[in-house]
Amino acid sequence: MNISKSRDLFVRAEKLLPGGVNSPVRAFRYVGGDPLFIERGEGAYLYDVDGNRFLDYLASWGPLILGHCHPEVVAAVEGAVRRGSSFGAPTPGEVEMAELVVAAVPSIDVVRMVSSGTEAVMSAIRVARGYTGREKILKFEGCYHGHSDALLVKAGSGALTMGVPDSAGVTKAFAADTLTAQFNDTDGVRELLGQVGGEVACVVLEPVGGNCGVIPPPPGFLEMLREETANRGIVLLFDEVITGFRVAYGGAQSLYGITPDMTTLGKIIGGGFPVGAYGGKREIMEQVAPLGPVYQAGTLSGNPVAMAAGIATLKQLQKPGIYETLECLSAKLEAGLTEAAQRHGVTATLNRVGSMLSPFFTDRAVRNFADAASSDADVYAAYFRGMLERGFYFAPSKWESGFVSTAHADDDIEATVAAANEVMAQLAAT
Repeated sequence: MNISKSRDLFVRAEKLLPGGVNSPVRAFRYVGGDPLFIERGEGAYLYDVDGNRFLDYLASWGPLILGHCHPEVVAAVEGAVRRGSSFGAPTPGEVEMAELVVAAVPSIDVVRMVSSGTEAVMSAIRVARGYTGREKILKFEGCYHGHSDALLVKAGSGALTMGVPDSAGVTKAFAADTLTAQFNDTDGVRELLGQVGGEVACVVLEPVGGNCGVIPPPPGFLEMLREETANRGIVLLFDEVITGFRVAYGGAQSLYGITPDMTTLGKIIGGGFPVGAYGGKREIMEQVAPLGPVYQAGTLSGNPVAMAAGIATLKQLQKPGIYETLECLSAKLEAGLTEAAQRHGVTATLNRVGSMLSPFFTDRAVRNFADAASSDADVYAAYFRGMLERGFYFAPSKWESGFVSTAHADDDIEATVAAANEVMAQLAAT
């Protein structure tokens, strides 16, 4: 596979950007080799600057549930750009997006648009603190909620990939107000909240882990969190930046039937454009300026182009059969990858929720961060490189999730499984 143009671009980029990239996992350091520079996407495929084509299971880290350049999304964006890229004033698109979100997500009565998932979670926690008058927050090991200071404590995603789960530059004062617990540890969480629950403003978690690989919640865990937080006056905050409109139209909370007090969204609601949102119960969201004392603002919040792309995406997802099709394709991929590993004697566990899935090269059932950490990084890197060489683009880190889109077809899944069989055979031979 020729990647000479990508290599040349990376040499230039390393002189200008930290590590040659604008987000750390893109650097391929965890899987070896140099990153590919992508020129365009079409449907289920990516094309790099050297003309190589890849079946895409990264989906821009989740947002592109319809695939690349869906015609309805492209048309909506083109129309929005012709009307103007930004106004610093309210637009009709913001209202329509808010109506769609409120109608879909059980926990959201009122929503505020922002420009990224990081900004959404940071703002939601500020609101929770303002609403409760408390300072501490509780998060879970391996869950990544963006790169704001208070949340880079035992974080996931790129922080894990780069080997710095507790980022330099995060002060002890910030860390002191962030408590951590183990995902799925029902007894441990109950004990911790029994000790300090009166000081905790919010419990924040991904209802389905997506930033140290896909980790479903064990039975009863979300129910326990809902009960304990309600009893102690703590805001339960679901970070659905990844899972929102991905695992179900109403997010993981509709899938599992657990309604938190607040929710953060991102990715899919922007249709591939920078976006974030936070929302929740009306009485909580009325703490936000200009109604209340919690200040948050943003020049590009509710950007009309992002709103147009997101609205077009959500309207496509409302069509009958969309999630059933995604489920069928994803289940077929899960079964095929699992069978390929078993056939060739490769130790692996595959986790999936809806159209999110992750292979873990470990003999453990993966239920938390410690289990995910046991996955063999070298084997994953070899698997990634083998699939990439055959034209299949997965996440360049064992800590990340893969995604199926509506642009994938049965033939794509079958081709992926065939390639995985070849790669698994190679892994077994080494």
